[in-house]
Amino acid sequence: MTRFTTLDAIVLVAYLVGTLTLGLYVGRRQKDAKDYFVADRAIPWWAVMFSIVASETSALTFISTPGLSYGNAPGFGNLGFLQVVAGYIIGRFVVAGVLLPRYFQGNLVTAYALLEKRFGLATRRFTSIVFMVTRALADSVRVFATAIPVALIISPNVTNKAYVMPLAVLILGFMTVIYTYKGGMKAVVWTELLQAFIYISGGVAALVILGHLVPGGWSTIWGSASAAGKTQVLDFYPGLDRAHTVWAGLIGGAFLAMASHGTDQLIVQRLMSSRSLKDAQRAIIGSGFVVFVQFFLFLAIGLGLWAFYHGKTFPATDQIFPTFILEHMPAGLVGLIVAAIVAATMSTHSGAINSLAAATTHDIYLPLTGRSADDATTLKMGRRFALAWGTVLTLGALLFPQDTKTPVVVIALGIASFTYGGLLGGFFLGIFWRRAIQRDAILGMSVAIAVMAFIVFAGPISAAYPSMKATLAPFGRIAWPWYVLIGTTITLLVGMLSSLTHPLPPHDPLTSLAMNPSARRAT
Repeated sequence: MTRFTTLDAIVLVAYLVGTLTLGLYVGRRQKDAKDYFVADRAIPWWAVMFSIVASETSALTFISTPGLSYGNAPGFGNLGFLQVVAGYIIGRFVVAGVLLPRYFQGNLVTAYALLEKRFGLATRRFTSIVFMVTRALADSVRVFATAIPVALIISPNVTNKAYVMPLAVLILGFMTVIYTYKGGMKAVVWTELLQAFIYISGGVAALVILGHLVPGGWSTIWGSASAAGKTQVLDFYPGLDRAHTVWAGLIGGAFLAMASHGTDQLIVQRLMSSRSLKDAQRAIIGSGFVVFVQFFLFLAIGLGLWAFYHGKTFPATDQIFPTFILEHMPAGLVGLIVAAIVAATMSTHSGAINSLAAATTHDIYLPLTGRSADDATTLKMGRRFALAWGTVLTLGALLFPQDTKTPVVVIALGIASFTYGGLLGGFFLGIFWRRAIQRDAILGMSVAIAVMAFIVFAGPISAAYPSMKATLAPFGRIAWPWYVLIGTTITLLVGMLSSLTHPLPPHDPLTSLAMNPSARRAT
């Protein structure tokens, strides 16, 4: 029987009100659009670091990651996901050394402005729109994920259970839009610090409680999990059809991190809020090690839940940890943890809305209107775009299928990997291939995204049309960590081949300076 006491409700409401008040307070004064979108570049590196951690691993980590080590589905059921997280650390070093210096040298607000300096305005618009579509899909999944524990809370009080999830999504979406409209990037970063502390503390509390509930404590949990092969970390399987292997993790995870932290406006915007390039580099590299520890924490919780429930089958793996929280954690702590899950995604969600509004404002609106970022109208339009994107993401979450059996974190990562390869390939083409012009970049990215769409949907298409199964099955079996590497390779190959069909473009000092920061020292 689900327990959510009056004390839990009081804690939940108090925490949400407190978070909302903090967000509105720290972001109460916005001088201009630059202040609204990158906090006037005044955020200390450690705050940016934890903001990155909270943004990429908040509610999805809390809800879905324990299911990765709990279940027994092919590719899951152990600690193998840590191989992918190790790849994330490698990718962050590349971003810190290759992309961040170029962003700070250009004093940019969006990542895609760098591509305009290298290729032209059309490339900037193209990549910005690709980001918007990808981020809208991925964050709709995030909102849906956080609605799961909210739905579990309110379901006993709702007669028609079919309306539980939509009601939970609408509650979260409505509150987030209000929270985001005024707060800006300052509110996003500082509230994420609070939420990261709360949900990590909640994870540690769950770890301790599981140790007390399972006879023999963690020595028994770890021993039984080890005997069942669930503590395995390394898998040297060479095929492309498994996600959690050494090769998919270190190579595919590294390319995913390069794309997500180097070309995704959601993360780049936080890094651009740092006080200096060195601070941004500290933030992104430090976040990789924090994320590794955090994933280990929640995968360990999955092992504890497996021992506690004796491997019981749940309708969906994303319901396992929320069910344990509501049924077995002490009154008061339940409310705090549920509040942390909800508020963490509200904060991450607000960051997504802010980054989408920034891309719309700086990459689409300003070039079309010719206005300046310092214009008072720009700030007003930025807030309107934030309101519009908040509505879009909420509607997207309402359309997400409720009966999915795949962990939500895997779905979100798969969506992100869908277009990341094309974006990363576009940046690499501009940096490492001087012959490339705008046509080559857009062609390369377009072909890569089209091919990745074919690969991603090969599985569902072959299931719907059995006659095509023999042809499509090999593509449908490719694991998601390889998506970014494949997309990046296709972009580079197509762009480089296309560049051989036209003369070498003339040397442009401004272009060289934009894509090669060391050129500044040579001039």
